[in-house]
Amino acid sequence: MTERVRKPTLDTLPEEIPVFPLPGAMLLPGGHLPLNIFEPRYLNMVEDALKGSRLIGMIQPVAERDEHLLPDGIMLYEVGCAGRIVQFAESEDGRYLIVLDGVIRFRVMEELEAHDGYRRVRADYGPFTTDLNLDNDGAVEHIEDRDRLLAAMTKYFDLNGISADTDGISESSDQDLVTTLAMSCPFDPGEKQALLECATTLQRGELLTNILEIAAFASGSASSDFTQ
Repeated sequence: MTERVRKPTLDTLPEEIPVFPLPGAMLLPGGHLPLNIFEPRYLNMVEDALKGSRLIGMIQPVAERDEHLLPDGIMLYEVGCAGRIVQFAESEDGRYLIVLDGVIRFRVMEELEAHDGYRRVRADYGPFTTDLNLDNDGAVEHIEDRDRLLAAMTKYFDLNGISADTDGISESSDQDLVTTLAMSCPFDPGEKQALLECATTLQRGELLTNILEIAAFASGSASSDFTQ
């Protein structure tokens, strides 16, 4: 019987991966991203991924913010994150409902010829090999000022009318806290990309705190101006 590798390692990561350009949707290593797939080209992408490594590269387009207006060939950011399909279901109307687990970031070395309508790239995982160690206890990363981040999160949620299980979020590890907030908060694509490209959780936590504080300040100032 052949023993199959089900969890990607640096040696088993494919050099070529399909990519899903989606504005504002950012996947981080260790994060979980549910996706509702309905376009024929991306249905093809999911089917092909399930036959192989189950990996799909999530990557943001540089300019366009509306996924329905994405023309073929629009410029992509250079860094994305490969996610493994860990849940799959098909709806009665033919959509695929999947969940990606973030595995490792990658840098686009070159874009390849499209296949069945979806885009593909040659990926370089070399700069991000530490992403593969996030499940190891010795590799758990921490942030510098957790209380400041939680305070900024709470104010940002209140000012923007965001409902969330703040108690559950507060009890999570530093790494999970930063990953969840960075992926789920409705930041601009450029801010999402900056968070993705941070080298460590410590750096990402600091940037995330700054983004939340600035956004909360801007929201508070706008509300104050409106009520005057």
